[in-house]
Amino acid sequence: MVTKTSKRQFVTIIAMVLITLIMSIRANGCNSNSSHDHGTTSGSSDIPAGAIMPTATSTVPADLATGVVISWNLSADFSTAMDPATIINATFTLTQGGAPIAGAVTYAGTTATFNPTNNLVANTLYDATITTGAEDLAGNGLVVDKEWSFTTRSNVVAGPDPVNLGTAGNFVVLAKTGTSTTGVTAVTGDIGLSPAAATFITGFGLIADASNTFSTSSLVTGRIYAADYTPPTPATMTTAVSDMETAFTDAAGRTLPDFTELFAGDISGQTLVPGLYKWGTGVLINGVSTTLTGGSDDIWIFQIAGDLTVGNGAFITLSGGAQAKNIFWQVSGQTTLGTTADFKGIILCQTLIEMQTGTIVHGRALAQTAVTLDATAITEP
Repeated sequence: MVTKTSKRQFVTIIAMVLITLIMSIRANGCNSNSSHDHGTTSGSSDIPAGAIMPTATSTVPADLATGVVISWNLSADFSTAMDPATIINATFTLTQGGAPIAGAVTYAGTTATFNPTNNLVANTLYDATITTGAEDLAGNGLVVDKEWSFTTRSNVVAGPDPVNLGTAGNFVVLAKTGTSTTGVTAVTGDIGLSPAAATFITGFGLIADASNTFSTSSLVTGRIYAADYTPPTPATMTTAVSDMETAFTDAAGRTLPDFTELFAGDISGQTLVPGLYKWGTGVLINGVSTTLTGGSDDIWIFQIAGDLTVGNGAFITLSGGAQAKNIFWQVSGQTTLGTTADFKGIILCQTLIEMQTGTIVHGRALAQTAVTLDATAITEP
């Protein structure tokens, strides 16, 4: 049986083969006919020699995402600046069961956005497509259509609506002033820094890609981006940081909390159900497990006016199907994860996120100043 996923994987493979063939043609040419090429690749007269075909590098929601909020917009980020005149409703579509969904398409930086006219239907599968009619500024279109699917959340969900991270959700670590590591750190996911330059990413032994749009590291399963890399990275990073700040403001601005000043901020050893929690002080998790119990689509938002401190060896346990991607820690002060602490959730911190020796994190560290790691294992949810 051919599923939508297997079909998409097949299309991706075909796209890779086509790109490889195109690049091979450009590299080798047809010397015997070179005098007749006039700036185009032999055997591919509609593709200028040396052209780099644009790609859609990431989407929100991600392909096959579940629990998507019915009021959210869709977006896709491209590998290069695109021609806004080609990012339109005819090239960026959303359908449900083959029926088109009305919406407005906009483009800014390197990001295309689809804003549905009405809220989507709960617990429903949707298909998004950006066609090959989407072109970069040189007139090069996508090699194949970019297709992805997602399922909206059920109406039977406990807790508030989740925080929309936008393109900040493409990063496991995102900071504005610096990111550093010591010891044998293991990062699974992408790292981003802006407006600071790559020189403020230290301890990772950065290896610049030939395109200079990103770097890699033996400590990172993913890519590393900084504001001073080759375009379109600067614009992409500016958007991601802006989305991070918007997400922080959203989380901090939620009203009508379900729980206020619970346990005077010391939630060590407590079991917390889905909901909106608010503290006018700091929050402490120390010594023993704090358990978050709820379903796979349930949401927790913790509004913390002070610091978030997770003591040495303390850990967070998820039960009942609860997922780290649905847990949001909005921290106006500093976040400190102690030695060998085991933490779950997405940290939206207005200042420093400090991960001490041997910390394990299943979530994201999104800081409006810096992120420091020390033999840390952090994995995107």
